Amino acid sequence: MKPAADRRAFLVVLDSVGIGGAPDAALFGDEGANTIGHVAETCARGTAGAGRDGPLHLPNMAALGLGRALAAASDHPGPLPDMPQRGSWAAATEHSAGKDTPTGHWELAGVPVPWRWHVFPDEVPALPAEISRRIAELAGSDGVLGNCHASGTEIIRRLGAEHVKTGRPIVYTSADSVIQIAAHEESFGLARLLELCAGLAPQAHAMRVGRVIARPFTGTPESGFRRTGNRRDFAIAPPEPTLLDRALAAGRTTHAVGKIGDIFAHRGITHEHKAPGRGDAGLFAILLDLAERAAPGSLVFANLVEFDSEYGHRRDVAGYARHLEWFDAALPALLARLGPGDLLVITADHGNDPTWRGSDHTRERTPVLIHGAGRADLGLCRFVDVDATVARWLAVPPGPHGTDLLG
Repeated sequence: MKPAADRRAFLVVLDSVGIGGAPDAALFGDEGANTIGHVAETCARGTAGAGRDGPLHLPNMAALGLGRALAAASDHPGPLPDMPQRGSWAAATEHSAGKDTPTGHWELAGVPVPWRWHVFPDEVPALPAEISRRIAELAGSDGVLGNCHASGTEIIRRLGAEHVKTGRPIVYTSADSVIQIAAHEESFGLARLLELCAGLAPQAHAMRVGRVIARPFTGTPESGFRRTGNRRDFAIAPPEPTLLDRALAAGRTTHAVGKIGDIFAHRGITHEHKAPGRGDAGLFAILLDLAERAAPGSLVFANLVEFDSEYGHRRDVAGYARHLEWFDAALPALLARLGPGDLLVITADHGNDPTWRGSDHTRERTPVLIHGAGRADLGLCRFVDVDATVARWLAVPPGPHGTDLLG
């Protein structure tokens, strides 16, 4: 084993890959939701066959303990194979009052959210008049379009042509604490959209709205409109030092892969890595590269988002299953690049059961799969214990809330 100062840690969040069983799920309307369990059941019934076939095939995550974590998390474990164990596992419970991306990531990084996020009602208009007026003022337009709960792809399809014609930004929200603003990269301008969102963010954050998200798109009414890879999140900063902050302060190099930089307000980060237009496959290629070249002592914190954005919210069970199987098949290439003293933790920030009603996230426990620290059944834990585990591995001061799972 390498000295603690030379150890590396890779924390990979599979966005929305929940395993059911959250003790407070009923408070969120999610009692019985189980992302992995229900996807596995659907595959076993043969009704998730678009682009794939047969039972859900996840041998590599199962060998790290995914099936055991699923069984420990919930009374409805679903049919996953029992593989010879070659890693450690736990099932993590979130305690903050939210099932959104920032809440889950902050708590995994050691910071429970001490407030309730502001969310907007599912009605039209969804945002209060002072917010929509401020958006129009910042945009230099005579109003906004949308101002409702919506899917991002659906609303640009519906309002994209009117936006190009009028110059009014498209504004929408969801069950998350978020204001999303979509605009055409060419007719409206990408820089103008980013400036608009940056200008709105302080007012939104003062209301405890977690993120203002710029959603640029391109295309024409004739060819159709497509979102681009130039999304930018303007997020409220965490109220305490996170794992990233503490690692950077301890002299560690920190790498943020995917939307991690946006989630943590670009704080505590040495290098940010994105893969515009290449999706999770591009982000996984970055992970492989960092496994090869990240300096001793580095922390690599990654989010793979397409489980959530492409399949969970769209309630696409077969797509979710395909993406799980893609990641599982890719995982050995990452494991092969890790050396002695490298810790890999695979977890999730919430659920998004594609068999569930609606299109929102689901309140669930999440798996914690650990490679590089032997084999152990760690049972139930808390999200904040992930922070404490990674911090101790790196000899970084932990936050005040968690306990090292490997201690």
